[in-house]
Amino acid sequence: MASMTLALDGVRVLDMTHVQSGPSATQLLAWLGADVVKVEAPGGDVTRRQLRDVPDADSLYFTMLNCNKRSITLNLKTERGREILTALVRGADVLVENFAPGAVDRMGFTWDRIREINPRIVYASIKGFGDGPYTNFKAYEVVAQAMGGSMATTGFEDGPPLATGAQIGDSGTGVHAVAAILAALLQRERTGRGQRVNVAMQHAVLNLCRVKLRDQQRLAHGPLAEYPNDDFTDDVPRSGNASGGGQPGWAVRCAPGGPNDYVYVIVQPVGWTPLAALIGRPELAEDPEWATPEARLPKLAKMFQLIEEWTATLPKWQVLEQLNRHNIPCGPILSPKEIIEDRSLADNDMIVEVAHPHRGTFTTVGNPLKLSDSPTTITTPPLLGQHNEDIYIGELGLSRSELPQLKEQGVI
Repeated sequence: MASMTLALDGVRVLDMTHVQSGPSATQLLAWLGADVVKVEAPGGDVTRRQLRDVPDADSLYFTMLNCNKRSITLNLKTERGREILTALVRGADVLVENFAPGAVDRMGFTWDRIREINPRIVYASIKGFGDGPYTNFKAYEVVAQAMGGSMATTGFEDGPPLATGAQIGDSGTGVHAVAAILAALLQRERTGRGQRVNVAMQHAVLNLCRVKLRDQQRLAHGPLAEYPNDDFTDDVPRSGNASGGGQPGWAVRCAPGGPNDYVYVIVQPVGWTPLAALIGRPELAEDPEWATPEARLPKLAKMFQLIEEWTATLPKWQVLEQLNRHNIPCGPILSPKEIIEDRSLADNDMIVEVAHPHRGTFTTVGNPLKLSDSPTTITTPPLLGQHNEDIYIGELGLSRSELPQLKEQGVI
């Protein structure tokens, strides 16, 4: 194969992010081919030491969000540290940060100052919230879920609001940030100018909850027939595993009844006749009480109960095989254990083994963005400050004798 350039070859990203929302974004940029330089305080990204499973080695929390990056240490509380950052900004295309609001400004790097150093730079910030009363709330994954509309609409009618296991606040915002950064780089091709990019976690979650705002407005015209709920107020209710969309669906239990022995089944109009036969109730295909979507809509709970009486007798993979044979839309509930062992996900480079100098091999999630001319090879995340010499001496031209001094002075 001819040597291939990657989509973002030649794009230098200064990664001043930590924890999850920022690192998830810069990792995607690295996988698209950018040279991502992670700028860490001398103590390192806090997640290197969080949720450790191997003593004295970087945690999975860190390694799974920081592949394909280089790491340098820099203390921005020192004068020399700020001088070095200025030199780094001068040579960068993108700077990404997710500090608390105003933190970068207080280091002396306002947008005006950054733009003065490098008018072509795209300066991207991930924050919890936009301007307003929430600006200084502390941003956490589930806080963003709570404030973006996700929690109020997740769970069962008679239960509390629920968080989703999907990190829609952190990693979800990271993907939105990548889209914005790429758009800004594309605009720079035309204008020659960089720009300021802001993405808030609350806003990203809200964007992912768009259909619930659709349903909020539909409520003005009466109850939502597609929801299995009986009682409606002026708020969109929690509707369990219903999609609330055009086709009713539900997670039905399978044998032997373990926590993830479920299949999600969707009942389309064309699927009712074969489904009625599969569940041993072929007469329901003709019965006017059941034959049409309109007739079934008020009885969704009863309908899925009938389906579950059949699925509960079979293992989920057998249920799937039979449903798929009749083109009935369905999917198994896959646990993290099943996903990590799933052959097809490994074959698609979505479950990937990565070697690490301190921990041995670990498993991570691969790049979901598949580009035919820009294939991703996932490489090991950097050790803390691993690339200080390469970047400070090799690229910024600092003298070899200055490095030990900087270390002694706590600058790196």
